[in-house]
Amino acid sequence: MQRKAPAAEIDETRAGRAGARLEPAAAAGRLARLPWIDVARGAALVAMAVYHFSWDLAFFGFTEAQVASSPGWIVFARSIAGSFLALVGVSLVLAHRSGIRARPFLKRLSQVVAGAAAITLVTYLAFPGAYVFFGILHQIALASVLGLAFLRLPTWLVALAALFFLFGAEFLAGPAFNWRYLQFLGLMTYWPVSNDFVPVFPWFGVVLGGIVAGRLIVASEAARRVLGKPLKGPVSEALAFAGRYSLIIYLLHQPVLFGAVYAYAWLIYR
Repeated sequence: MQRKAPAAEIDETRAGRAGARLEPAAAAGRLARLPWIDVARGAALVAMAVYHFSWDLAFFGFTEAQVASSPGWIVFARSIAGSFLALVGVSLVLAHRSGIRARPFLKRLSQVVAGAAAITLVTYLAFPGAYVFFGILHQIALASVLGLAFLRLPTWLVALAALFFLFGAEFLAGPAFNWRYLQFLGLMTYWPVSNDFVPVFPWFGVVLGGIVAGRLIVASEAARRVLGKPLKGPVSEALAFAGRYSLIIYLLHQPVLFGAVYAYAWLIYR
């Protein structure tokens, strides 16, 4: 019997959700997954939790590590953000290979927008001088919408657009973009104070790079076969589980970690 090539379906807009679903042939009724994309998203969540826990320890004085300013920690944080955003691009390709699936897209987009609004509100109340006005969830929401316009363009053109967004700020930045409501573009002449700032330039370029990668996955049966292999062992299964439910994990992990460190600090310093 000839093997049926699955098409992909993924939940692309959830922050940190990477579980790509492959649409089987029309005659089949059951959905399969690309579990190793879930694993990749779960691994990024673990790295993010390590970074945030380290930030919490430094904030309360339990470590002298300069988590917010040390070059090594900055590279670590940016690599985590890049992983999430690249997977957003991959997810967009897999989800809408056969056309825009408006209903699930809008449902997940609304969840991410609500999560981004919650992050802004909570951080404004907790850190009014450095609240998150355009962080990773805000970027994922906007990039998911903008990315739809690139799904049917030639791959080479998407790659050029990715380079434009990755390096365009070097040529486009200027005082005209210093206005508060244009800061999300990342083209101002200074870096705003925020605990998480993920502007359009350069980060949308990472999403477009993920779209290119998604095209390569779709075009390669070998890549789909590798990413679709069954998981083996509790570690990969746990990471895949986290990847499938990453939005809620993202929203809850830092309040839990921060609260735990705060409680410990209160006990030993009171």
